Amino acid sequence: MSAHLQEEKLEKSEFSKKSLHSGAISILAQATNTAVQIGTTICLARLLVPEDFGLVAMVSALTGFANVLMDLGTRDAAVQRPQITQEELSTLFWLTTGLGALFTAVVLAAAPLIGEFYHEERLIRIAQFWGLTFVITALSCQHAALLRRQLMFQKVALIEVAANILGAAVAIGMGLSGSGYWALVLRPLVTACVMLILIWSTCRWLPGWPVLSKGVKETVKFGLNITGFTTTDYLAKAADRVGLGYTVGARELGLYHNAATVYENALTVVTLPLHSVAVATLSRLRDNVEELRRAWATALSSLTFFATLAFVILAVIGQDLIVLLLGNKWVGASTLLVLFALRGPAQVIERTLGWLHVAAGRPDRWMRWGLLSCLVQIVAVLCGIPFGAMGVALSYGICTYILFVPAIVYAGQPLQIGLRELMPAIVPPLIGALIAEGVGFTLRTFYLSDLSSIQRMAALIVVCVTAYALITVGMFRMTKPMDVAKRLLSDLLPNRLSRMLGLSTAH
Repeated sequence: MSAHLQEEKLEKSEFSKKSLHSGAISILAQATNTAVQIGTTICLARLLVPEDFGLVAMVSALTGFANVLMDLGTRDAAVQRPQITQEELSTLFWLTTGLGALFTAVVLAAAPLIGEFYHEERLIRIAQFWGLTFVITALSCQHAALLRRQLMFQKVALIEVAANILGAAVAIGMGLSGSGYWALVLRPLVTACVMLILIWSTCRWLPGWPVLSKGVKETVKFGLNITGFTTTDYLAKAADRVGLGYTVGARELGLYHNAATVYENALTVVTLPLHSVAVATLSRLRDNVEELRRAWATALSSLTFFATLAFVILAVIGQDLIVLLLGNKWVGASTLLVLFALRGPAQVIERTLGWLHVAAGRPDRWMRWGLLSCLVQIVAVLCGIPFGAMGVALSYGICTYILFVPAIVYAGQPLQIGLRELMPAIVPPLIGALIAEGVGFTLRTFYLSDLSSIQRMAALIVVCVTAYALITVGMFRMTKPMDVAKRLLSDLLPNRLSRMLGLSTAH
């Protein structure tokens, strides 16, 4: 067995400390990636026009299935399994690579059909270049999974940051040179190439010949259930882009897409980095259900506390923020961003259902829930389409609030996690959000309209943070998330600086 496959045995205290450190590194890296993404979006939004973003969104909505199906969910499955052999990992590598090549071929062949569907010839070449990304991405999937399995989140994080920065630099350079939408098309291709080179340079593991063993079949079966959910989740998320692209065209879709991009980056920074850490950590606690519940409750309450505050602020300042960031030609996206941000707290909570399904070893339940959720969300999109982008954003938000509590309760059933464990983690932040948003929107509408956008945003942030803290911390005594944040910050800062700030005692 390769040295890269040797499992690291950790004592409980050491494991907890390493998991916390991994979480801190992942959060920092994801924050950096999101900053790069938002910075690139700001630059390109000022260099390009909404129609350029709409054209690329039309293609990505129809071809994004490849990123979902490429590894059949085996990345999470390989991390979750107690043990995995060289032969099993090799087989998963060749399976992923083969699927990536297949999807590249399918998209290349289907490019003319995509152009015909939208009645837009420019989409043909866009789709052809877009499809090349899939096989390149597939080549790095299992190597990245192997690094995560060893809790080497820091190395993976640094690689992802470097790849994103280089991809962004190329895109901005092309935008400055007048390349138009090609800056958006080639960015993911460059990022995937850099990612492949750096991942293979860091993880020197080389795949052998594929062997279809029992372990591989079990891993693929496990992964297929994860893929079942992510596929339905993708269909639900792509339905709005496809529907709007077909009915209202590239410009309005471009406005919707960039408002959604700002929102989804905020959502990603608080959910995605914790997903890999939570899956690896909670899966290793499966034999100790009580400890697993405690770890999950702590993670959920901390995530909900800070994420809800972030989306309260985004909702209240969204109209000023998007014009400030992207420019006056994007003013049509400002109200859309507010509607997206209002659904943020519920969607953050809903996104954690994967932690429980994967940790419990029940991705089949994840897939079944995903199918139901997908159907409900597609119905919501169909209800909103006649009213344009605003109607779709509003109907999506209503749907999210209907589904998020049943989603977590269903996910927690195998681990005896229900409303009793869920409510203390989510009720105080949601009540705090409702009151803070009410205060913020009232001040914005009736008292702060004469201020400059920067002055108004600063005042609203102070007011919302104060109102939120008074409810969650002052009224509900929700202090544990503050302790967790203190530990994470202490873990990220050098020891001397931690002591100066009084954080070292949090360990």
